[in-house]
Amino acid sequence: MDTLLTFLILMAVGYGVGTFAEKRHYKSIHKREKEFLHLPAVTLKTAHYTPDQVASARLVYGSAVISIDYFKKILAGLRNIFGGTVKSYESLVDRARREATLRMKTMAENADVIVNMRIETASVGKQANKKSVGCLEAIAYGTAITLKK
Repeated sequence: MDTLLTFLILMAVGYGVGTFAEKRHYKSIHKREKEFLHLPAVTLKTAHYTPDQVASARLVYGSAVISIDYFKKILAGLRNIFGGTVKSYESLVDRARREATLRMKTMAENADVIVNMRIETASVGKQANKKSVGCLEAIAYGTAITLKK
């Protein structure tokens, strides 16, 4: 009985700490997204700028590796058995993509627009004998364009 109680307490603590860390990360993301509202990142290959309007164009990128906590990994495993949406992985992918985009925008500094933006994801730390994701890497990249003033 003590073992079960200890297990349940550790699971509750793990869930609480993981939820707190995720909420804190989302709060940071929201704050930084507001700071970068002036810098659009678009998937267009060109933003209808002529070469005489462009002062500089350079590659910018941002990468983020986000890990899933064990409690959410257990819930995802149960969800895989019964089927349905795996919300813990959706949150993982969302945070990784948004963080990578923010890091790319940070690298762009004084650019006016980022064109041809792309985001790619890959699982990291996946063991050969296990089919669960340990971490997720997202990389966002594009061309930062600074216009002549």
